[in-house]
Amino acid sequence: MGVKERREREREQRKTCILDTARALLLEKGLDATSINQIAKLSEMSVGSIYFYYKNKEELFAELQVEGLELLHQTICRAGDGELTPEDKIRSIARAYLRFSEEHKNYFDIINYFLTSPVTIFPPDLKDRIDSHGNASIFILTAVLQEGIDRGYFKKVDPRRQAIILWGTFHGMIQLKKLEKTILSQNEHESLYMEALDRFLDGLRIPENSR
Repeated sequence: MGVKERREREREQRKTCILDTARALLLEKGLDATSINQIAKLSEMSVGSIYFYYKNKEELFAELQVEGLELLHQTICRAGDGELTPEDKIRSIARAYLRFSEEHKNYFDIINYFLTSPVTIFPPDLKDRIDSHGNASIFILTAVLQEGIDRGYFKKVDPRRQAIILWGTFHGMIQLKKLEKTILSQNEHESLYMEALDRFLDGLRIPENSR
């Protein structure tokens, strides 16, 4: 390995360390209690080294958001691919999102953290970057719904509005997993999640004898 390649690898390792530390601090202490000084201390780097990669903590947290949203987008792409009916594609996407929340909990928690924040902390340029990644997953679901409309499976509705409603349903139902030890019985969460999808599809589907 040459000097240039070694330096590049070391640079990426330091950047990964910074992101890992910021992610852990954010989830443990919250946004206001997480500072560049703390990130530098826990990652065993100087404050100047952190600022070499990110000009402020908002830019750093935006990077975490983008990472999570890009990973989610790749997951959704795979789930919606293949020779399936539009309804089966939606079911596959629903299961993929649920698995993502379990298998990539840190990223899901980061996404959820900023979704539920009462204020927008990112300046317009960073928010636009984050939104573009979030919209990519909504676009896939919109395209599947449009396919269902075009093929006569679904009613003629605004596919983007329905995609947002459905995405909100997925996200809201996932939050109920926290209640598994209280109002939900064991293993009830996934069945409720998929039943919510069924109720959505019931309202969207055109009966076979009317197609």
